Amino acid sequence: MKRSRFSEEQIIGILKEHQAGLGAKELCRKHGISDATFYKWRSKYGGMEVSDARRLKALEAENAKLKSWRDRKRPQWGVFPEQRWPSRCSTSPR
Repeated sequence: MKRSRFSEEQIIGILKEHQAGLGAKELCRKHGISDATFYKWRSKYGGMEVSDARRLKALEAENAKLKSWRDRKRPQWGVFPEQRWPSRCSTSPR
């Protein structure tokens, strides 16, 4: 994933400028970002404080760590749980 030029603190600062009354187009021009980037930031960080953004980043990192742990353990569990316990409701004759 590409790293952003802006930190969470800077992003929240830009969004607070918008809340203060500066237009979205003007903000995008001033900071050199696209409209899509601004609206993506607004959907993700809108209404947050800096401490909330730091907590969100920490939770996302922990979630990624847990997912990688799960994926490392998955080969031991088998690909599908159905492989471990065959279905008793099969429609094929025995």
